[in-house]
Amino acid sequence: MRKFILPMILLLWTVSLGAQQSSLRKYGDAVQLVVDGKPFIVLGGELGNSSAACPEDIEANLAKLRKMGLNTVLVPAYWDLIEPVRGQFDFTLTDKVLEEARKNELKVIFLWFGAWKNSMSCYAPLWFKQDYRKYPRAYTSEGKPLEIASAFSDNVFKADNAAFKAWLRHIAKTDKEHGTLIMVQIENEIGMLEDARDHSEAADRYFRSPVPEELISYLQANEEILHPYMSEKWTSNGKKVKGSWTEVFGDGIYTDEIFMAWFYARYVERMAQSAREIYDVPLFVNAAMNSRGRKPGEYPSAGPLAHLIDIWHAGAPSIDFISPDIYDSGFKDWVAKYHLHNNPLFIPETRHTQDNGVRAFYVMGEHDAIGISPFAIEDGSAEQGTPFVEGYEKLREMMPLVTRWQGQDRMWGLLFDQQDKERIIMDGDLVLTCRHNFTLPWDPRATDGTPWPEGGGIIIRLDNDEYIVAGNGIVVEFATVVEKQLPAGPQALGEDGFAAISSEAGGRVESSAKSLERQRKESPAYYLRCGIGSVDEVEVLPDGSFRYLRRLNGDQDHQGRHVRISVGDYKVLHVKLYEYK
Repeated sequence: MRKFILPMILLLWTVSLGAQQSSLRKYGDAVQLVVDGKPFIVLGGELGNSSAACPEDIEANLAKLRKMGLNTVLVPAYWDLIEPVRGQFDFTLTDKVLEEARKNELKVIFLWFGAWKNSMSCYAPLWFKQDYRKYPRAYTSEGKPLEIASAFSDNVFKADNAAFKAWLRHIAKTDKEHGTLIMVQIENEIGMLEDARDHSEAADRYFRSPVPEELISYLQANEEILHPYMSEKWTSNGKKVKGSWTEVFGDGIYTDEIFMAWFYARYVERMAQSAREIYDVPLFVNAAMNSRGRKPGEYPSAGPLAHLIDIWHAGAPSIDFISPDIYDSGFKDWVAKYHLHNNPLFIPETRHTQDNGVRAFYVMGEHDAIGISPFAIEDGSAEQGTPFVEGYEKLREMMPLVTRWQGQDRMWGLLFDQQDKERIIMDGDLVLTCRHNFTLPWDPRATDGTPWPEGGGIIIRLDNDEYIVAGNGIVVEFATVVEKQLPAGPQALGEDGFAAISSEAGGRVESSAKSLERQRKESPAYYLRCGIGSVDEVEVLPDGSFRYLRRLNGDQDHQGRHVRISVGDYKVLHVKLYEYK
């Protein structure tokens, strides 16, 4: 079917951290997280905001997460509890997290809840919040002070950064040889609310000032690859290279947002530089989505959002990637916005549902994701066999295969629901028709009126005529391109492969058969077809090889018509194809 030459896997760059044990590397078209010298996919969960605020909760929650199949936990680090008195630090909770994580074979991603958490400064210490003259607030255009620390205050930055540095120094001293901490998120869902930007006196002075040369230089150097939003905003105003923010980008709240994003990014860059000097693990920032038609200020304006990625790249080059917190519908659309040519996909927060298992399969297969992490994970069930737990367990088993084939343009992700039921994949001269398993006519759950659970998975081409199909609730048909163009025969087939009902289609079928026979004689190659040689359920071993479990031909592949995995039943299938005519 295909003369396929295995491409060389080009290691473009890697970060060496000496004794430290986490880094990022470019692998084909993907960016991989490397932990303990091996590619690592974060099958994570983020604790609720208050679920790491006492040692007893930490101990109970992390023990439960191990049973849920996680390999990583995302944990808040609370500035107000770390520095309750100015200059006096308490790292008890941090130490407890690291200790319990090691005990439960979990890696840790800490989330620095410093000056901002969900826009607000609610995790800043009381001594900081009370001294609002020294540590000023952001203001609305009407002059209302907000419980949002000003990004334009050097005192705010110095206080935040001093605590951040002391905390990281402690981790570097106690964890560097263990490598339990693998990434750090700086702040949490930065952004302005109630207004698109800060209107304090300091902010207004900067707003009237010229756009920094660093930003203009970035726009010029990256003109051909700017995000479409940024390109249009700059181009529509004449691509000016000098002037105030309104002169360069025009007037209105969207320029206010660009301005504010620059100063948030510059603040975070200084924090990131501190981190690089102390404990150089991968760094990222997360964003609350600009969803539901909301305008800047109605959502956290100026955060590390996809349409502002150029501002954040220019202003905070030491940040490795920006990440979406996904709670709205349209999961596939949101992840596509953040997997960009200049941004790998990592999802630090998403609503915790039983569909997260298949969503994890999808983002690994389709977007070479670094990882995924449902929020308030400790509230979920650790019971074996539940869809989420089973999905994570199967994906952990799949990790050697997924990391092997990331970035090689031979892996696809599937995600289906009751509205989005089908995807066609063109792979050389093969056509893969992929659907939700409930599109098959014989499963009564498909038509009993209850909403369909999401179905999803990963397809990997291992070689010519050899594929892995893994996941839950999917069905895949294989056909040659020319075969796909042939007139279709009877479509309504029962589970046994016989016609579901008798019809008056006999004449049409006979006519179609005569047409096919004529085409076969005139052009034998036109009739070349793809057959399923075998379907084996396998276990993926740690070295990426397979252990045979059982053959699934016959009824299980609809007598050679398709490959399927039922809803609620995670499997890894090794499929071998052949040609005939």
